[in-house]
Amino acid sequence: MKEDFYEILGVSKGASEAEIKKAYRKKAIEYHPDKNPGDSTAEERFKKAAEAYEVLSDPDKRARYDQFGHAAFENGGGAGSMNMDDIFSQFGDIFGSAFGGGFGGFGGFGSSGGRRVKGTNLRIQITLTLDEIAEGVEKKVKVKRKVQAEGVTYKSCSSCNGTGQVTKITNTILGRMQTAAQCTACGGAGQILDQKPAGADAQGLVSKEETVSIQIPGGVEDGMQLKVSGKGNAAPGDGIAGDLIVSIKETQHPSLKREGDNLHYDLRISFAEAVLGASKEIDAVGGKVRIKVDKGTQSGKVLRLRGKGVKSLNGYGKGDLLVHVMVWTPQKLSAEQEAFFEETLNDKNFMPDPKADDKSTFDRIRDMFS
Repeated sequence: MKEDFYEILGVSKGASEAEIKKAYRKKAIEYHPDKNPGDSTAEERFKKAAEAYEVLSDPDKRARYDQFGHAAFENGGGAGSMNMDDIFSQFGDIFGSAFGGGFGGFGGFGSSGGRRVKGTNLRIQITLTLDEIAEGVEKKVKVKRKVQAEGVTYKSCSSCNGTGQVTKITNTILGRMQTAAQCTACGGAGQILDQKPAGADAQGLVSKEETVSIQIPGGVEDGMQLKVSGKGNAAPGDGIAGDLIVSIKETQHPSLKREGDNLHYDLRISFAEAVLGASKEIDAVGGKVRIKVDKGTQSGKVLRLRGKGVKSLNGYGKGDLLVHVMVWTPQKLSAEQEAFFEETLNDKNFMPDPKADDKSTFDRIRDMFS
């Protein structure tokens, strides 16, 4: 079982944003690779803390995690696929000062010593049917993303000597103060373009169409976002590629209504079918199903088909299909039919039980005969 994110950081589920950030910084410093060289256990804990913070520091992701647990990020929506470079790139400012303003050269730098930059994210929208959402589906989409041009080369930035930072010394009344800022010449990457092939942009990148396979888990909802790591735009030099953010759009089914993991279907039957019983074919995810309507079924009765709903996003089975039976009252009758119903008006076998629990059913049937 995957560890609980709150337990990893050592905070309660009601912890504030400030408490979560403070707890993460404490864990990051404790298990930082510069402080634990060669310790694989510390490195793993360092990554887990970053994964927990990546989710809990984001209000939307935290809300999804609180509702669905780890299953909300089975397709890469959390930080499970982050490596050391990702962590240093995204969260280095939180604990960097504890290590002299840098990261000791572990993972978060290029070969020249500069901090690796990350490419921009791409966003797409995928439209899914209820059938696809119910079980989950693999979608292959064409994405136009930027990649490094063939033959492009980079060199160390002369402005910062490949460090990605420039140092500024200021004289104050308290003495000389030294501060570091991101190098504007290389954007903090420590590298600049050396040779640019024809057709490449100022960063040595070209546009390329690529087919990306996206595994959509069952139970996603309209408006949810999934993240496919590394499928966004590339970064110059030996930077980290951005991510592909996938927004889910759910199309409405013509006869099924979704409510969480459960589905609802309105079944209209005739008065004769309600009296005599019937076998009816109805819509369901994955195709039609046949159900039995018992003799004497009352209008308003709900038939439950267990496991015929939507797959639960948190991994706990499936919802149900709830069939709402509605007896249709004819508005036009032949003379023979009217005569039949007139004969039944005073027949106690055709009159509702006034002691029945379903008072609304009693009223509907009484109105039908009045």
